[in-house]
Amino acid sequence: TGTPAGAACADEINAGYGTAATRTGATAFAGWDRRTTEPGYAWLAQLTQGWTANEVRAFAAAARTENLAAPIGTTQQVGTGTATGWVRYYDQQRDLIKNLRRAGFDVWISSASPQPVVEVWARGAGIDAAHVIGIRNTTTGDGRLTAHLQGCGSVPDGADTMTTYIDGKRCWINKEIFGVRGRAAERVQPAARRQVFAAGDSDTDISFLRDATALRLVLNRNKNELMCRAYDNSDGKWIVNPMFLEPKKQKTSPYPCSTTGYVDHDGTAGPVRRGDTSVIPDQTDTVF
Repeated sequence: TGTPAGAACADEINAGYGTAATRTGATAFAGWDRRTTEPGYAWLAQLTQGWTANEVRAFAAAARTENLAAPIGTTQQVGTGTATGWVRYYDQQRDLIKNLRRAGFDVWISSASPQPVVEVWARGAGIDAAHVIGIRNTTTGDGRLTAHLQGCGSVPDGADTMTTYIDGKRCWINKEIFGVRGRAAERVQPAARRQVFAAGDSDTDISFLRDATALRLVLNRNKNELMCRAYDNSDGKWIVNPMFLEPKKQKTSPYPCSTTGYVDHDGTAGPVRRGDTSVIPDQTDTVF
């Protein structure tokens, strides 16, 4: 797909991943659980089928080097279109990780990106592969990645329905960090078996942020459910911060917390509810 002959293929992949639709507008995915899987993210991991984890790490490392070296604002050609061609680590992120470790915390990264890719990027933030949880493919006998994904909780390997996304991220954290096995990993654990601090910037992070017992840091990327919960701050443990690079502008209308801010397992939109089931009122964007 790096040649003109492959441009159409690249465009189709980019459309499926970025818009969940084909270039002609046909729906790319159907029937998934909106609280455990984002199909585009799962599909990205599945596209690594046939490669080894080391080969995927090499691809990620090359992309990391290229994009870190590019000036802010750089774009790159993908198929016949363009995409962001630069990236940076937040200095504040690295500082936070360093100081958490100094204070005795065991720091992990959980991401809804493929495991080998997250391992490469985590290394630049000082996190080793043993402290990374990404989307994990099953492998063949000779170590090549398959198009199927490892499961968690009640979901077996190969079912491809429990990734590191919202409630699925909770399951994987419970499984890999706290050693909870079976269906119990899908449930909120007692306080002593949950993270003390969590930080995130997207709706994919909602459940593991809510599970944090002491403090929850949110970077504002204008994500509806996440910002509803963070601004509501019903237990006084949420902190909102703007993005450190190119922060989002203030959302001009309130977050629709009382009506459509929550997306249920089947895709139905509804109100965002607190733990006691009361409805969170619409929230004004105040930290940007």
